[in-house]
Amino acid sequence: MFHVKRDAEIAELRRQGERLGVSLAGEAAARLLTYETLLREWALPAGMVGRRDAPWLRERHILDCLRAVQAVEATDRTAADLGSGAGLPGIVVATVLPELRVALVERRRRRAGFLELAVERLGLENVEIVVAELDRLDLRVDLCFARALAPPSDTWRLAAPLLAPGGRLVYFAGKGSGGRLEVPGARLVRMIEHPMLEGAGPLAIMSRQ
Repeated sequence: MFHVKRDAEIAELRRQGERLGVSLAGEAAARLLTYETLLREWALPAGMVGRRDAPWLRERHILDCLRAVQAVEATDRTAADLGSGAGLPGIVVATVLPELRVALVERRRRRAGFLELAVERLGLENVEIVVAELDRLDLRVDLCFARALAPPSDTWRLAAPLLAPGGRLVYFAGKGSGGRLEVPGARLVRMIEHPMLEGAGPLAIMSRQ
């Protein structure tokens, strides 16, 4: 009975991914379900994820972060999830795209401990956990992800020195920001929105001017 329920959950998550334009091939869907369980059992009680989000954990966190996969281009090889916290969106993206090397940057050791647990349980060989302050990083990556980190201008200030030539910041913007996001020194490349996630703001893709 357990396997039947698990198979049904995997199939449903794959359908949800397809609606977002993301294919969950191989073990990706099963690993994301395992990650969802880890968030519920570890991250929620520890305050890494808001307790009010418990009934909507998949929609507000797993599916919301899946959108970031669409910002990754075929030529991208490396990424950094800035202020990773519970691994959102870095772990989600790394699970779907095993060819992308993802650094989960988190300064708080307790949260880094959860990241280590999640990476081990999910068997993610393309993930590195970096315990450091964001303004002291020595990284060069094709992409930076930032979700619930800081206002746009502050986030760009932290991300810009880390971006390789042609690199981009994928910023989870607030609801209602629309196409009006203006950040000094950054060029807005495009905005990604999806009607499936009504409560989510757009993803703003930014590069150097």
